[in-house]
Amino acid sequence: MANPFSAAPTPHRVNARGRWWYANCAWDAFGILAALHTDGRIEGECPDCGDELSFDVAGARPSDDSLLFHCLVPARHWWDDIVYT
Repeated sequence: MANPFSAAPTPHRVNARGRWWYANCAWDAFGILAALHTDGRIEGECPDCGDELSFDVAGARPSDDSLLFHCLVPARHWWDDIVYT
């Protein structure tokens, strides 16, 4: 693993610059696009209901402005137990 990239397949996939990348989590999927300084497409699934999610990101903004990213753990504590987070 080299954050935000995952060497192992995950449910969080990013299409950018003509290839697919795996992210460690949904948040890291945005990080891949930021690290590559490019637009792209993020595909994954809702961790609550399992519905498929897919949207484009252009200019660092998702094409669907109704999306919500919610973390139960405050960002300052993510690395206290990153596996749980």
